[in-house]
Amino acid sequence: MKLHELSDNQGSRHARKRVGRGIGSGKGKTSGRGHKGQKSRAGATIKGFEGGQMPLYRRVPKRGFTNIFRKNYVAVNVGRLQQAINAKKLDAKKTIDAEALVASGVVRRIRDGVRLLANGELNAKITIEVAGASKAALKIVEKAGGKVVVLEASPAAEKPSKSGNAKKEAVAAAEENKTSDESED
Repeated sequence: MKLHELSDNQGSRHARKRVGRGIGSGKGKTSGRGHKGQKSRAGATIKGFEGGQMPLYRRVPKRGFTNIFRKNYVAVNVGRLQQAINAKKLDAKKTIDAEALVASGVVRRIRDGVRLLANGELNAKITIEVAGASKAALKIVEKAGGKVVVLEASPAAEKPSKSGNAKKEAVAAAEENKTSDESED
């Protein structure tokens, strides 16, 4: 094979259809758009418009909501960690944390933390600090002789009480403390 014999696969490159170039081309005059109307004009299509019929996005009922407090974790599989250790990008003897994962190129950014998942195999004995880990991932790391440290959420991120009566509960607790102080006197 020589350089001048190189070519693309048959059909991989397709010439652009040049419209509006005379009636002999088969795509002249109206350029395949038909006569008049909104669709023959440039840049005119109405997304979701169904000719007056109630469009799909209005026929289907609203459902669900967007949780504004949702955490966006970065998923890291144990197999990817083993790859990085084999490539000498991660040191298995040191504690692996989010900063080490970014420095080694395993993840690009930390977002709300790293979540360890169980895809792949792990042979190295590692200690890793993550925001969360699946049960299967914990098993794999512990089987290899390692340890997973799941970091606690910051106190500011604690959820309010389930009953929804946090104020009432606080008042009741204060009164309880007050009565216990009086009984000690």
